[in-house]
Amino acid sequence: MSESPAERRLQSDNPWEETFGCARAVAAGDRVLVSGTTPLKDGVLQGDGDPYEQARAAFANALGALREFGLDAGHVIRTRMYLTHARDVDAVGRAHKELFDTVRPVATLTVVSGFADSRVLVEVEVEAYRGAAST
Repeated sequence: MSESPAERRLQSDNPWEETFGCARAVAAGDRVLVSGTTPLKDGVLQGDGDPYEQARAAFANALGALREFGLDAGHVIRTRMYLTHARDVDAVGRAHKELFDTVRPVATLTVVSGFADSRVLVEVEVEAYRGAAST
């Protein structure tokens, strides 16, 4: 599949991308979408057992993908947070607020039954708006 001039895909070292045939992020037109992002950095879980630290690490990883497109937290228009425990809502919400309080993207928070790596408590997605389409 070839990319159009207004489309760009970003790959990372995440093994799931190759296994599932997906990208870390895709820029299409004026939007950049970052796929589900966990708190793993270089294969090491950040914030083991701590949903607040895991949320911060997962968002840091997602924002790192946005930086590859010249964007930052100020460009984020939507977030999605997936948690394995309802008890972690406040901790994850606090991490989200610290990053996005002045931006105020639309947000969804869902409790799920689990992730492929059972140590992961939080996974996030972000969508960003970059204005006029650029490559």
